[in-house]
Amino acid sequence: MMNAETLLNAYIDLNLLLIAGIALWLTLRAVLTRSRLGPAFRPQLRLLNGMTLLLTLSPMLVVALTTYVVSQPPTLSDMLVSQYLQGNVNMSATRFESILGLREDLLRALMAQSSHWAQAAVVLLILGAVASVAMIGLAALRLRNALRDAYLWKHIGRVQIRISDKSKVAFSTRGLFTRYVVLPSALVANPSDLRLSVAHELQHFRQRDVECEFLLEALRPALFWNPAYHLWRREVRMLREFACDQALISRSQRDVRAYCECLIRACALAAKDPIRFVQRSPSVALVDRREVRGGSILERRIRVVTATQPQDSHLLSWMVVSAMLATGVISTALLMQRPGDWSHDRIMLSTIVNLERMAHRNAVTETTQTAVTALQSGFMTLSK
Repeated sequence: MMNAETLLNAYIDLNLLLIAGIALWLTLRAVLTRSRLGPAFRPQLRLLNGMTLLLTLSPMLVVALTTYVVSQPPTLSDMLVSQYLQGNVNMSATRFESILGLREDLLRALMAQSSHWAQAAVVLLILGAVASVAMIGLAALRLRNALRDAYLWKHIGRVQIRISDKSKVAFSTRGLFTRYVVLPSALVANPSDLRLSVAHELQHFRQRDVECEFLLEALRPALFWNPAYHLWRREVRMLREFACDQALISRSQRDVRAYCECLIRACALAAKDPIRFVQRSPSVALVDRREVRGGSILERRIRVVTATQPQDSHLLSWMVVSAMLATGVISTALLMQRPGDWSHDRIMLSTIVNLERMAHRNAVTETTQTAVTALQSGFMTLSK
């Protein structure tokens, strides 16, 4: 059974790793954009979805690795101490030790609740988590009502296609065993848009986008305050649409013009009722809410669809990139761990800190004694 301190430490690890993960991903994406792998969005989406799952499971993976593989892995803190002792850090030992101890100080303050800021932080985290759970519950209720109000049109295996008079945009979601595609009734009058919308939502099922969206929503109560979480979710949602559009155009050789016009009409239809459209989550829609409020994402989707589609799979290259990324995530998770027992380097640093403090106290004492002596001499001069 994990105690409160272990859970809090794992929570801090998850948030720090998410920040490191988004930095790693953005760097990788910048490199891919300048390479021949840049136009291939489907492998990038699989990579990002796998990275999302890896980041979520990282606390448990770290526990397993430190228990069964390497009991005391090198940490970032130990490496910094080693660099300091080699003279590569120009800083006083006392200040350096205080910087290294910021996380431990934070952990102790949150556990002890001895200061007002620590109490306020815990209260805000709890209130934010409760509000996030309430928002997810409300969204799930809206989604349930939307499915209930839509009437069944046809079955495709375990997928139910429903028609809704209230929905303004096509979207997909799932239950425990059944998957759902909900289409606006306005699409019935346009068979071309109807077929394209159904194909688009079925592609989301093939890409496991709905399951990934559920995972991101489940993480929201714990990560709602972390800007890296919102940036990560934006990356996932943007990339999944690029990958879906590209898959449909590449696989079935559909009419590119008709598909682009379908996206534009879907945005125009969704803009008529944006509030209800935004709050119907967790689900994956034909158009994202940002496309309703602005045209930048829609423009990028049209550029992806009309660009030359990648033909080569570059399987070996993607395997190498995936292995490098997974290694980077696990290595970062291990480096972020708290240092173990006192090592020789840490004892040396502690000794230097004690010597600095003794030197400081001696200097203060000598200064005080000099001042007192000077003051006494002055008094003696005046008395004469």
